[in-house]
Amino acid sequence: MGWEPVRLAVPRTSGRADGNLVHSGLARLIASGAAESRVELVRATGLARSTVNSHLDALIAAGVVGDRGPTGNGGRGRPANRLAIAPRAGVVLAADVGVHSTRLAVADLGQNVLAERQVALDLAIGPQRSLDVLTEHLRDLLTGSQVARTEVKALVMGLPGPVDPRMGMPVRPPIMPGWDGFPVGDTMAERFGCTASVDNDVNLMALGEARALPASESPLLFLKIGTGIGGGVVLASGELHRGSDGAAGDIGHIRVPGADDVICQCGNVGCVEAVASADAVIRALRTEQAGPRNIEDLARLLRDGDAIAVRRVRSAAATIGEVVAMLVHFYNPKRIVLGGLITAAGDDMLAGIRSAVYRRALPLATRHLSLANSTLGRSAGLAGAAVAAIEEVLSPDGIHDLMNEMS
Repeated sequence: MGWEPVRLAVPRTSGRADGNLVHSGLARLIASGAAESRVELVRATGLARSTVNSHLDALIAAGVVGDRGPTGNGGRGRPANRLAIAPRAGVVLAADVGVHSTRLAVADLGQNVLAERQVALDLAIGPQRSLDVLTEHLRDLLTGSQVARTEVKALVMGLPGPVDPRMGMPVRPPIMPGWDGFPVGDTMAERFGCTASVDNDVNLMALGEARALPASESPLLFLKIGTGIGGGVVLASGELHRGSDGAAGDIGHIRVPGADDVICQCGNVGCVEAVASADAVIRALRTEQAGPRNIEDLARLLRDGDAIAVRRVRSAAATIGEVVAMLVHFYNPKRIVLGGLITAAGDDMLAGIRSAVYRRALPLATRHLSLANSTLGRSAGLAGAAVAAIEEVLSPDGIHDLMNEMS
């Protein structure tokens, strides 16, 4: 269940950095498993041993950090104690909301997944009823994990459409009728008594994937190919690039040539999402054979090697690859990651996009480029949501509040 702990962003510290900044950096290094002893913390931060020890002692005294026993390093002398975020320092809630199904998780601040569940949810029932269903399931997961609601410190939710992250609400999402402008963040914050953030689902997938890979694999571009086509951009620093209004990476509505007769759900014509998404492939296949009815059926056909389905997916991959080649020139990522059910069902989508990118993009932009399927698979969105939530709780302001609360 869950995923292996991934990297957390660590704020830069110096010998004169304020206490909250140092506390935040130490807690994040421990939470991500990047440093498990005082010696490793000194090495990772570059701070003086006395500075690390005094601030770490404050975290331990507050109950935020505890010992996990000796490191067992096999060296001379007494082994150092392994540090960990205390189990009861708090938990975060993560929600990766899809068009037809949703994945939920409860994780502690040390990235241990306490509970996880997949929920069948049709977002067409509207925001109020959908959030009621999600609230009920999240509360049930908390109860099953023997976690009190007062221990919830943050909630992060990904939605399959354009989102204004500052306002915590969707903005005219094409495939989420009735959700435009609904205060999702405020609603969930009130229900769980914690901070609540809302982001585009592919942004969170990109964040989770980037943090699960070595830092040298960013800048990273994550593409989800499903009911629609979405993109998420992670900078070389490991941070998400959302743009001015949260619209960065919304590549599904880039226009492709030769498709002026194809109407997209956004109201425009010729969008790559309308031409080459999984839904577009399914619609095309329905004109040629009995099925498939949904993405799961399409994935099954691909796994079975159905010739017509494979041909259609390869055609869609070529179209998507042309768009991705343009993005490679504009953004010059180190790694492009593909996610979504049909990318996991076989290598036809990956091979088609890779072929188009290397054929169309210039050598300088592809010299060090790698293009691969997601390493986290369906857990990418949950991992990204958990990372975002934990970083919020362990931010300089968040760690200050947490230490005061636990002292």
